[in-house]
Amino acid sequence: MPETNAATPGPRPGPPTPGSIPKPGPPPGAGPRPGPPGARPGAVHTPAAAAPPAAHPSPVPSASADPGRWGRADDDGTIHLITPDGDRVIGSYQAGPPAEGLEHFAKRFDALITETEVLAARIAGGGDPKASLSALRTLRAGLDEAHVVGDVPGLRDRIDELVGRAEEGVAAAREERDRARTDAVARKEALAVEAEKLAEDSTQWKQAGDRFKVILDEWRTIKGVDRKTDEQLWKRYSKAREVFNRRRGSHFADLDRQRILAKDRKEELVAQAEALADSEEWSSTAAAYRDLMTEWKAAGRAHREADDALWTRFRGAQDRFFAHRNEHFAARDAEFAANAEAKKQLLDEAERIKFSDPDSARAALRDVQERWESIGKVPRDDIRTLEGRLRAIEVKVAEAADAQWRRSDPEAQARVEQFRVRVEQFEAQAQKAEASGDRRRAEQARAQATQWREWLEAAERSVDEL
Repeated sequence: MPETNAATPGPRPGPPTPGSIPKPGPPPGAGPRPGPPGARPGAVHTPAAAAPPAAHPSPVPSASADPGRWGRADDDGTIHLITPDGDRVIGSYQAGPPAEGLEHFAKRFDALITETEVLAARIAGGGDPKASLSALRTLRAGLDEAHVVGDVPGLRDRIDELVGRAEEGVAAAREERDRARTDAVARKEALAVEAEKLAEDSTQWKQAGDRFKVILDEWRTIKGVDRKTDEQLWKRYSKAREVFNRRRGSHFADLDRQRILAKDRKEELVAQAEALADSEEWSSTAAAYRDLMTEWKAAGRAHREADDALWTRFRGAQDRFFAHRNEHFAARDAEFAANAEAKKQLLDEAERIKFSDPDSARAALRDVQERWESIGKVPRDDIRTLEGRLRAIEVKVAEAADAQWRRSDPEAQARVEQFRVRVEQFEAQAQKAEASGDRRRAEQARAQATQWREWLEAAERSVDEL
């Protein structure tokens, strides 16, 4: 039904009086024109008043500049749109002259142009392509029946062009969402895999527990995963965390049991250590403490407070024994050092013994040896030096006595006398042969006498040296 501004059907009224001209309204049954995306539902949209101007000139010419180019008005107020397929009645204007009605419907067309270019600016500016596409499709659907005067085919082409751009934007946005979703799924998949690996392999309980918290914080920042996939990945992460928590709980439960056993064992070791603290069996007790220390290390750690207290007791018993032992050995070392000084003085005295008198030397050595034994032990480092000096004195006394014995040996004196007799015999033979003129025998006898004299002198020297 063509739009009319008359209140009731009937013949065209006469000229209106001021204040009686009704404002043009929408065609009967047309309903409110949909507003731009995001407009409040049910609100009547008035494009010419509400829409901002387009950022760039529209490729569709304005109709209000030359309304007669696009439409015509009958004398009775009927408004026609001129189309390639013929004129089409778009409404009736009864509120004023027919030309004013034509201009009214041209302005409606310009409002559609403005609304179209606002949507074009949104598409170009990166706005929501889906909302823009919906609004363009709404415009396009109502354009063929719109009560407007203007370049409707041109506006249709413009809207179709923008619909194509919006569809491209929607497709691009869909691809971007798909990429973002794929990336988000990949990130959560990687986090789930990491969580599963930690759950299965990690024994670094503190670090792994902290990492699970970091994974959870990062997980919450990842958006764009569809609900089904997100739930599946969350189940994997949640299960991995539960597995890790069970393993960690089991580990610390075992550790608690081990620490209780370690505490019991260390209490036994402390009791043994304290029982040995006052022992004076220095060597065997020191070895026993070494064995206790080996067992202490093998027992493992108890809970820290108990372990520290037990170690204090164990160490205290050990320190008490070794302090007592050190005092003992310090006193012994002082005694041994004094003994060493006494033995050095005794050796100085012994080294002045007169070895020319073997009997008195032996007597003096016996006195030195008796006093040596009564002095007692000396430091280990001095033993070899002091014993060596004493052995040297003993050797000299023994050699002096041996020399005395050999000087008084009858056999040695007999050999000297025998050599002397033989020398005298060969000298007598030489004199006798010389007297008889037998020079050859005389020389032989003198040579033999000389040989025996050398042996005699050697035997005498041997006896004298002894």
